[in-house]
Amino acid sequence: MKEGVRLTEGAIGKSLFLFALPLFGSSLIQQLYNTVDLIFVGRILGTDASAAVGSGGLVVTCILGLFTGLGVGVGIAAGHAFGADDGEELDQVVHTAAGISIAGGILFTILGWILTPVFLRWLNTPENILGLSVVYLRIYFLSLLFIIAYNISSGILRSLGDSRMPMLYQLAGGIANVFGNAFFMYVLKLGVAGAALSTMLSQGVAAALTVRHLRRMQGPYRLRFSRIRIHPHTCGKILRVGIPSAVQSVVITLSNLIVQSRINGLGVDSIAAFTIYFKVENLVYLPILAVGQANAAFASQNMGAGFVERIKKGTWTSAAMGVFMTVLISTAVLLFPGFVLGWFSTEAAVIRLGTQIVQITFPFYFLYVFLEVFAGTLRGAGRAAAPMLVVILNLCVVRILVLEAVMRVWRNVQGVALIYPVTWAVTALCLFACYKEIRWEEPGKAAGISNWN
Repeated sequence: MKEGVRLTEGAIGKSLFLFALPLFGSSLIQQLYNTVDLIFVGRILGTDASAAVGSGGLVVTCILGLFTGLGVGVGIAAGHAFGADDGEELDQVVHTAAGISIAGGILFTILGWILTPVFLRWLNTPENILGLSVVYLRIYFLSLLFIIAYNISSGILRSLGDSRMPMLYQLAGGIANVFGNAFFMYVLKLGVAGAALSTMLSQGVAAALTVRHLRRMQGPYRLRFSRIRIHPHTCGKILRVGIPSAVQSVVITLSNLIVQSRINGLGVDSIAAFTIYFKVENLVYLPILAVGQANAAFASQNMGAGFVERIKKGTWTSAAMGVFMTVLISTAVLLFPGFVLGWFSTEAAVIRLGTQIVQITFPFYFLYVFLEVFAGTLRGAGRAAAPMLVVILNLCVVRILVLEAVMRVWRNVQGVALIYPVTWAVTALCLFACYKEIRWEEPGKAAGISNWN
């Protein structure tokens, strides 16, 4: 094979660090997407338009989670084939993924267009903004083919050891998003339709660039339109990892609604405090997410190559890297919470409550590193069902049960904040147990892992 970066050789720490940096950049760019949209909609279109765009937020989050999970499945399957130097299998992964993108994009676009009013009524969207919400969400659904194409194509590129180009293509999409917002909303005055069209433009640019990249590559991972078809066996491999990852994302989003409903019952200042807290939390969460994603790609390539010991070393190297960064950032925020929270609010009461939240969660945020790293290793090894079940059980079921128990005796922001470190710790322990229970194949045997002991 002529292209691709091998994570199966070289210094483990350096490989993981250099691979994780662009992943972190991609996450920051995605955050800027959302911020730019909020600025344009809020300042140009006003409150009703902002509410109309926000009313479908849960649907949008679920859709993104669904296809991000599918991209994970494609990336793991491609990583295994690339690590094993199996050109035929990699060719089938690339073209099966393209087939899934087209079929899934068309199917969900049609369903989304038809069911948009139903989704919005389920979410109790107020009648005075329902029409605007329908317009926005229907146009958003027209972007699905682009969203799927980018997620799957970038998943393939990352599995080949290239996390830099997907970041740059996403950046190009982000720039297109800024100009699209200005043109469609400010110049053409298309309202919420303009906001949705700018999203379509940005996703289209990112998708076109990643697909073009795959078309220009050499070797078995070069995308050729004439070879696009869904190979049942390869599709099964993709879905075995992709579906659990997607389900996990969607279920966590739904469970977060229950937590948010409890926060909403604490009053306006508490809602505002958690809102700015979640923004500050990204300072530590996004680097952890990047390390977890890098570890998953690292594990998938080395799984394909049968380098079991290298996977184990990579797991603990990722954990050490993540803990170091987390402790560094968390300490800085804990030392100056008022200053950091003050970036997002000037209200003294809100900053005081936000500080209380930070003081409970940030000392234990390093626990989340182990959650992401062990889950990444398991997914990279093709065992996506285990992390899905563990995460859903703990971050959904256990978290809600703990929340209900705590709120009976500690009904304030500190009580809500407490559920996070408790469930992080339990989840990390369960994932560590899953990691330890894997019976790895001996080196030299066919790449893969055997059944659980």
